[in-house]
Amino acid sequence: RVATRAQGDFCRALPDLSGAWCRPLLPLTARAAACAGRAVRSQLTIRSHRSRAARPGGGWARCSPPCCPCPAGAFLIPYTLMAVFGGVPLFYMELALGQFHGTGAIPIWKRICPIFKGVGFAICIIGLYVSFYYNTIIAWALYYFYSSFSGTLPWTSCDNPWNTPSCTSYFGGSNVTWTNSSRSPAEEFYTRKVLEIQKSSGLYDVGGIRWQLLLCLFLIFTVVYFSLWKGVKTSGKVVWVTATLPYVVLLVLLVRGATLPGAWRGVVFYLRPDWGKLLSTAVWVDAAAQIFFSLGPGFGVLLALASYNPFHNNCYRDALVTSAVNCLTSFLSGFVIFTVLGYMAEMRDVEVEDVAKDKGPSLLFITYPEAIATMVGSTFFAIMFFLMVITLGLDSTFGGLEAVITAVMDEYPHVLAPRRELFVLGLIAVCFLGSLTTLTYGGAYVVKLLEEFGAGCSILAVVLLEAIAVSWFYGIQRFSNDVEAMLGFAPGMFWKVCWVAISPAFLAFIIASSLLEQPPLALFDYQYPAWSISVGSLVGASSFVCIPFYMVCKLAGTPGSLKQRLAVCIRPEKAARDPQVEAMRLSPLL
Repeated sequence: RVATRAQGDFCRALPDLSGAWCRPLLPLTARAAACAGRAVRSQLTIRSHRSRAARPGGGWARCSPPCCPCPAGAFLIPYTLMAVFGGVPLFYMELALGQFHGTGAIPIWKRICPIFKGVGFAICIIGLYVSFYYNTIIAWALYYFYSSFSGTLPWTSCDNPWNTPSCTSYFGGSNVTWTNSSRSPAEEFYTRKVLEIQKSSGLYDVGGIRWQLLLCLFLIFTVVYFSLWKGVKTSGKVVWVTATLPYVVLLVLLVRGATLPGAWRGVVFYLRPDWGKLLSTAVWVDAAAQIFFSLGPGFGVLLALASYNPFHNNCYRDALVTSAVNCLTSFLSGFVIFTVLGYMAEMRDVEVEDVAKDKGPSLLFITYPEAIATMVGSTFFAIMFFLMVITLGLDSTFGGLEAVITAVMDEYPHVLAPRRELFVLGLIAVCFLGSLTTLTYGGAYVVKLLEEFGAGCSILAVVLLEAIAVSWFYGIQRFSNDVEAMLGFAPGMFWKVCWVAISPAFLAFIIASSLLEQPPLALFDYQYPAWSISVGSLVGASSFVCIPFYMVCKLAGTPGSLKQRLAVCIRPEKAARDPQVEAMRLSPLL
């Protein structure tokens, strides 16, 4: 058949991005790179879970990415439990769903539980919100990458036009006193040169657009477009580079970090258990959020990329291997991060938790560049570091936008399949225009607002409803039969119990715990006004509202009594892959 031939040619030609590749070697690196890309998002809000009593949360969608970039000490216990009983089962479930039904996040619900189709639309809207700010962060990294090509890194000294009297460079001198009002050269380079945030008074007055950042963002979206316009045929080739390069750079930085003075202080802080923290609910919420945002169920990426897999691909093996690689990569990256934090603490003569305090994207754009500036060969390490950040960011962008593209094109295959290039161009244009406010002088405030509200609790609610729809409405036995048809064996009792009860309970716990706390939102010295929190709450709710809205429309448009309507709306409309649709979505690969 045409679909079978298309899939066979695709399988022989190149791997898909989900990690379930036809070639045996690269699934590990590609899927791990995607997880590492999501870890960048976590690092943007790095805080030590030891240094605070509660995690910032509260408000609708105030479940921001996790506070700690990797498990450490006693934190490893809740992290492991949340991974085993929550993250990995849902990761496995999404891979199996996408592979069995062979379609994206919107039309897949016709084959599972049609009344929940709004979940697919919510996933797409969340993907757009993320693209509005996430690619701007990559543009910041590109600006740093360009600035690194100099004999002396521009964030090394306080002798630049953008520096203020508060700038304090404690490297190279022994009589420097670091106070609460001191600002490092790296911090002033980030805030006053890259962002020029001093020209904005807040969200009331974000100012004009930084043309340098506009150019960087345009280059980023240009790369993204030409990586996605032909589908997984082009993005599959690009990921060969973006999947392997970060691991090379990570190892280089690990070796360099281990040789820095004071690195041992960071490692001890990283590994030393604080058993008292296990009694804190915040630590368990952090662990759960870390694993769910790292593995990424609910973003539609797993559904989209797994839909290109051969029907009998071993997605069970892929789920276990990829999850293990993800956790090990997080653990390894912790050494890379905390050796540098220990070095910074040694140079400042302060505690490690004082260096790791929350400053938004402080790790990526302030602390780590500041440490690199003091190293021998600083230019080389700066170029390597920001190249790694860019490639990791692009990996996440590829996956996130491919999820939206696959979902919408599979919903309207006859209209969009022959016009994929134009559709992708239109989507990229929408993302670019939606990002313009983040390129202003006050764009960092907009980025923080979108980061806090755009994907947090709304995406967790989406995953919760997805697990409920599959396990309770579609039926755990029917789903198990689908998995057995693909793999030749049914899921064990452990997976069934997790899908039906444990994983949904974990998700409900995260959402409820996060919504109970509503601390003020702040960035640097700016306190967000009350109206901005309301706007952010509306942004977070705008994606989730698609779910009940579609349910009402579906019930209203179905004939019969309420009981008959419900029976029709929860019954799958299709039970197998559509060969004609598959042929159309895979035709660019022939």
